[in-house]
Amino acid sequence: MVTADGWTNVRQDTVLIEARGLTKRFGNRTAVDALSFTASAGTITGLLGANGAGKTTTMRLLTGGLRPDGGQAVIAGHDIEGAPRAARAATGYLPEAAAGFHHLTPFELLLLVAEARGLDRDAAHAEIMRTLAILNLGPVVRQTLGTLSKGWRQRSWLAQALIGDPPVLILDEPTDGLDPNQKSALRDLLRRLARDKAILMSTHILEEAEALCDRVIVMTGGRIVADAATADLVDGRGRLDAAFARLTLDAAIPT
Repeated sequence: MVTADGWTNVRQDTVLIEARGLTKRFGNRTAVDALSFTASAGTITGLLGANGAGKTTTMRLLTGGLRPDGGQAVIAGHDIEGAPRAARAATGYLPEAAAGFHHLTPFELLLLVAEARGLDRDAAHAEIMRTLAILNLGPVVRQTLGTLSKGWRQRSWLAQALIGDPPVLILDEPTDGLDPNQKSALRDLLRRLARDKAILMSTHILEEAEALCDRVIVMTGGRIVADAATADLVDGRGRLDAAFARLTLDAAIPT
């Protein structure tokens, strides 16, 4: 599936993200509790839940930012603990509220990521130009991240996730800080990217999940309380509100 030039020929039904009984504890609190699901190329999966549901912890487990206390994360066939370099090479990750590197320009940030991915100078330059064009970052490419608006910074950090054209994108609140026009453009971009990638994205905006996601996973208290096609959870108006409220409130009420 991977060649010297990058990731190619990923079939739309290929499973690229696997969580197998993932568990993470912080002291006496279980943040992620035996989580299992898969996501395939050609799909956008929404990870939904209230604050503290375990969404960001799940994404950090899948990207190797946290070590699990139990279970396994597999990316494009590579165990994140057994083959971390191969798993990370297959992943583009946008962390929650991405920040840092304020002294770098978007170009320099992308160059840093390209070099970390092992691209030589010519390949890195070509990849940076491709990614800058995708996110329309030309107007701010030479400004430092610390001087940019939140929307431009978010787009710059999203651009770094696309370097190397990885088959898996894990995006934590990707539209955070974007204005309505930027959100619309990003939705169009993600739909195009999903043709041959597996995209897992978290969002607090249910309308976003309705518009973008083929499938949604709803979490509460570190557990999955629903994993279904979006079409199976929306109401007659195409809205997720009622199902989300029922699932998250019911799960939060002790029995």
